Formats: sequence, C-alpha cells, structure tokens
Amino acid sequence: MPIVLNTVLAVRRLIGLASFTGRRGRPILAGAALAARRLAAAAALAALALAWPAAPARAESEPELWEKLRIFSQVLNEVNKKFVEKPKGDELIYGAIRGMLGSLDPHSAFLTPEELKDFEQETRGSFDGVGIEISQRDGVLTVVSPIEGTPAYRAGLQAGDNIIKIDGRATKDMTTNEAVKLIRGAKGTRVVLTISREKTKSIHTIPVTRDRIPIRSVRSQELEPGYGYLRIIHFQSDTYEAARVALNDFTDLKGLILDLRNNPGGLLEQSVRISGLFVGPELVVETRGRLEDQNDRYVSDSEMVLPADCPLVVLINEGSASASEIVAGALQDHKRALLVGAQSFGKGSVQTVLPLPDGSGLRLTTARYYTPSGRSIQAEGITPDVTAPGRLPREGVLREKDLERHLAGINEKSEGKAPEPQEAAADEESDLADPGRPLSELPLAERLKFDPQLAQALTLLKENKGKVAAKK
Repeated sequence: MPIVLNTVLAVRRLIGLASFTGRRGRPILAGAALAARRLAAAAALAALALAWPAAPARAESEPELWEKLRIFSQVLNEVNKKFVEKPKGDELIYGAIRGMLGSLDPHSAFLTPEELKDFEQETRGSFDGVGIEISQRDGVLTVVSPIEGTPAYRAGLQAGDNIIKIDGRATKDMTTNEAVKLIRGAKGTRVVLTISREKTKSIHTIPVTRDRIPIRSVRSQELEPGYGYLRIIHFQSDTYEAARVALNDFTDLKGLILDLRNNPGGLLEQSVRISGLFVGPELVVETRGRLEDQNDRYVSDSEMVLPADCPLVVLINEGSASASEIVAGALQDHKRALLVGAQSFGKGSVQTVLPLPDGSGLRLTTARYYTPSGRSIQAEGITPDVTAPGRLPREGVLREKDLERHLAGINEKSEGKAPEPQEAAADEESDLADPGRPLSELPLAERLKFDPQLAQALTLLKENKGKVAAKK
C-alpha cells in the first residue's frame, strides 16, 4: 500500500532527518540528476514502460508519450550494447527513475531499498548523522536549519549556510542523495563541512562528529510563573502524546507559547492530533489533487487540553515547514492563537510513498495542502499576525519558492512570482551576538536578550494579546 507524506522532504533527505512517513495509505507531512543520467534514466524507464500490460490502453490516450518511450527504449539498447564499459543494469534503471522524477518537483524522488529503510528508521525518531535539513538552491547545497540538540547545531551550522565542500570534495552539481551518502556515517566518525556564509561573506571549515541522534520532539518549561513554553522540534510518532503530557503538567497557566520555529514537519497525523489539543474536534487541513481519492479533509479527534480562554502565541519562522505550517495555519484560521515571527517556509505539497517490488520506493507529489479557510500553503507559507526580527539573516534564507522546479503558489500562477514575505522593518533588524551556547541552555533573562521573537511573544502574553485571537 502507498504511504503518503510531507515535510520539507527533498530538503531534508539528508543528514539524518528526512521526511517522515505516516500510516500506510494516509497522507503525512512533511536533487536532481545530471543530464546524462536523465538520458539513461529515460531509456530504462522506456523499456519498462513498454513491457507493462497497461501500455496499449494508455497508448490510445497518450500516443505522444508512448512514442517517446520507444525512443527511450532505443537509447537504452544502444547504451547497454555500445557504452565503452559494460554498464550495470540496476544503475541504469535506478538512474532512469531518478532522472524522470528529477524533472518534476524538488520533493518527488526515488528511494533505493537502503534509502527507504533509512527513511523508515527516521520516522521512529532516531538515526546516525549530524542533524541538518538541506536543499539545493541554484545548484548549491544550502542549510535550511540545523536540528536543535544535534551535532550540527552544536557545531554552529546556521540556516542559509551554503555547503561548498564535504570532506574536501566540492559539492557543485552534487545531488542531495549524493550528499546524504557523504555526510552520513557511523557514530563517532567525523565529517568536515566547508561552508560559505552570505551574511558575513566568509568561509568556514566546520568538523562535525556524527552521532546516534534520538530526536526528542517536544520540550517544555515554565518561563515565568503562569507562563508556559512548549517547543515542538518536529512531528514523529510519539509527538502528540509527549505534547499532551507536557500540557497537562502545566498548572495555573496565564498563557502559553507554542514554538514551531525551525520545525521541518513530519507526520501529518501527529500535526492534526496536536492541533486538536488547542481547538478540539475541528477541521485542521484539506488535501486537493488531480484524482478524487487525493482530496481529503482532516478533522482532529483529540480532546482540547488547553482551555479556550487561555491566551496562546505561536512562534514561526523561515524554517517552519509542512506539518508545522499546518498547525500554525489551523490555529490562525480558527482564531485560536496569535502568530508571531516571520513568514514560514511554504512547503504545502503532499508526497505519496509507493513501495516497489524490489524493496525500493517511489516518492511522488500527489496533492496540495490547504488550511481550514482554504488558503494554499504551497510556495506561500503562513504569514504571522505580528512580524518580529529573529536570529536568521534576512539574506540567504531558503524557502520553498526558492527551490528549482517547485510547484507554483497561487499568486505565482496569476502574477508570475510569489509575494514577498512580510519581514520586519530594516530598522528593527540587528546583528545579534552569538550567545556561545544553545539558547535553550541559557537562563531565561539572558535567553530573551538573544531571542527577540521569544521576548516579544512573552510580552504579548503578559499584555493578554494572545487572547485577542482566542475563540469566544
């Protein structure tokens, strides 16, 4: 059966956190091949396609496609017979599939049996790696965000960093999957990343020691008496239960901050259930695709835990993607929370993972996500109610609309480009000093100096602004 998913999938196949699968047959949240590979790829696919029983029926409705497949088949035959060295059959076939999918959008991809196993392991919340999400921008591997608490995070990698070398090997024209193989490795081994940082126009060589990374997806604490803080790092199989327990542990809340910043996404099911903790059994998200069975409405079955009259502020930024955008959009549409921060990433498409007979998998974009009010997330993102400067630089930040071959957003279709996100005014921007250690490890008073978005969220709660949007 197919698995459907979403996160910043292509964006994070990488180094230990990729997209997350969900229950089979249900949507869940959450590189391109070189030209030569695509040619061989197409050829292999042609041979396979011509052998499929359904081909004659399809040929009547799509004659041009099937005629092209005959050409592909001829190319495959020539390559197989005449290439200077005998090619490996599986490399031709896998390369063919990668080439075809690489011509679509940045989130459709082919997973080898090994990659599919890694993918499923990551869903369970642990892996060996360094812990960053990346994608390609203009042919350059770019960091979307480091995962909090991982080796990459501790080593100082930042969102927007361009990875120009991996262990001395240049990454120009390197696919994401190729980078995955180079950066991943056994626990305790080291990988050296050379990065360029646009904000400071500098080059840094950063050694990172790989580790087994158990992802703790939920963190919580009381910032001040009566004011709670709930951080969701990403959405995995145990996130809902961990969030529910954390909410129940708070007592006498005057207000809550839900932090979804730099959250790349994860399981759709979890995002729907977590939304219900704040709005109860309400519509959370819709999916719409070409086929009728790709159109669905997701209503939370969770019991509301945070009282409706308790003020709620949600923090989002450029690294908030997929499942986190679904939660933020639902809470905003239901007027349950005040959103603070920066325009989110804009990953609003559904990927279906189809297991293949040899243990490999096909990850194919099949639908788009829409918030309860009908807003499209794709290439648009979620706009906060209150913009606030953050630690990410204004220049060099990667969003969905920056990815090559991304599915166009609604405004891009009508105007040719996506709207510019509403950023904080230039005079509000400041070069924030490096705190020298993870913000979560700092005492609150010191932490607020380095995290203006959190400071503003707490101020708004104290002013009871988070209740302005709350349901009556």
